Order: sequence, then C-alpha cells, then structure tokens
Amino acid sequence: MITFKQIKYALAVAEQLHFKKASDDCFVSPSTLSNAITELEFNIGFKIFERSNKKVIITKLGLEFINKAKKINLQVKNINEMKLNYLDSMSYPISMGIIPTISPYFLPIALPRIKNDFPNLPLEIEESESKTLIDKVKEGDLDMAILALPYALGDLVYFKFWAEDFYLVSNKKNELSNKNEIHASELQSSKLMLLEDGHCLKDHILKACNIDIKSKYSLKASSLQTLIQLVKGDMGSTLIPKMAINQLIRTNNNLSIAHLNEPGPHREICIVTRKDYWGLENIKLLCSIFSEEMHKNDYNND
Repeated sequence: MITFKQIKYALAVAEQLHFKKASDDCFVSPSTLSNAITELEFNIGFKIFERSNKKVIITKLGLEFINKAKKINLQVKNINEMKLNYLDSMSYPISMGIIPTISPYFLPIALPRIKNDFPNLPLEIEESESKTLIDKVKEGDLDMAILALPYALGDLVYFKFWAEDFYLVSNKKNELSNKNEIHASELQSSKLMLLEDGHCLKDHILKACNIDIKSKYSLKASSLQTLIQLVKGDMGSTLIPKMAINQLIRTNNNLSIAHLNEPGPHREICIVTRKDYWGLENIKLLCSIFSEEMHKNDYNND
C-alpha cells in the first residue's frame, strides 16, 4: 500500500536530488527515508530514482509519478485547510511571494496596515522572480504572490489592485532632462539601461515602448537601485515604475523624471493564487486594503 508519508518523502528527494538533504527536510534519518522510497518503488513496480554515491536522477516514469504526487500533495493540503472555514482565517499563516521590482516600494506601505488590522496574522514573505513564484504557487509551496501584469499565469487566478505607468529617469546633464513627457521614439538616443533578463519589468518596458527585444543596451543591472546609481553617474537613462519614484528619485537633486507618454497603464499589480485556494475571500480583502493604501500614499498624483 502506498502511504502519503512515502509520497512526501519522494517529493522531498525530487526537490533536493539528495537523500541526506531530503531526510533532513523530513526530519527523519537517511535510512528511514531510503527504506520508505524502496518500499514505495516496490509497491508501484518501477524505479522513481536512480541512485549512486554521486547523484540522484529521476527516471522517466519517476517524473510522471512526481508530477502526480505534487497534485496529490496539494489536494491533501486543501483538505487539511478546510477547517479554516470555521476558524479565524486571518490568524492562520499565509505565505506570500513578491517580485523585487515591487517589494521595496510596496511592502513599507502595506505591512504596517496589515500589522494593524491583523495583529495575529503570521505572514511569511519570499522575494523572487515571477517564474519562480508562479511555479511555487502552482505547487502549493506559496499561498499567493504579488506580481506585475501582463505575465503568463497558466491556470492561476489573479486579483488586480493597482495600475501604473513608467517614468524615464535621466541625469540633468542629459538632453532629455528638461522634458516632463517623453515618447518611446525619443529613447533611442538616450543610452537606455534596463534590468537583466529574467525580470518581468524589462519585458513590460519593451512592450510599452514597442522596442525590439534584440536591441543592444549599454548596461544591464539586477536591481533598480543599481540602475539609478548608473544614471547618477551619467552612464545613461532608465525607466522605473511610478511606485519607485519616492524612494529612488526624490532625494537625488541631479536627476530628472519624465512620464513615458505611451498607451497605459504600463503594468498592473495583482495577487495571483490557485483557483481552488481556500482563502480567496481573504485575498479579495487584502486587495482592497492594498489598493486603499496605495491611493492613500498619493501615487497617482505627481
């Protein structure tokens, strides 16, 4: 008979590709975990893993098993969470992912309100890129994630709570620094600097500006803060979302900003989750709170 414990052990090995690390994650001895996997493989009639002293490989049939096991694990999690319908669900731990082009500008606004309204809510926050967060939400490793649209979400559902445009940041020595509005056609000569590949903000900028993704840029960076430092050094210009202006620009007297005058909004901020997530009403509540706090901070007014 296959047990749920064996399934959990197999998922741990598949994630770590290492029996000792997987046993540590499951808080059991390596021999206990190894024996459980061996018994599981005997019961299903095929090998899930190829093992050696150097590495662990998931077999072709094993990969099919792991994919089905992930779905089973998620369903069991949903069953265990059914009791929350009868409890104070805003006192139950919530795990939330957020992308790095939102987190430093949004969290200082949202967290004080969450702490005030829900003092007993254990909120676990993880920062990562969109693709990683979406995979974790789908697999149940995260309850929800705050992302920027447009982005391919698969079968996840989303709830929008904010929309914004991009602004060009230039050194005051730059010829574009005397403008309040700027069109994408004017960016070709501005040594535009963007985030490195993997950040959805780069894709949103390219789409808003209708720029060929094969275009060459003088520099790339892993954070908006780095890009701003490069602009201060007169290395070029960059585009940032409206919510980042207060933190990145207001205290830099040698920088200027200009609204990107292209059809918008240039990106929309939302919470994404699974369509059968037990706390959909809580997410709608959070969206309402987040929207209220963003408006309260006057982000839509220059």
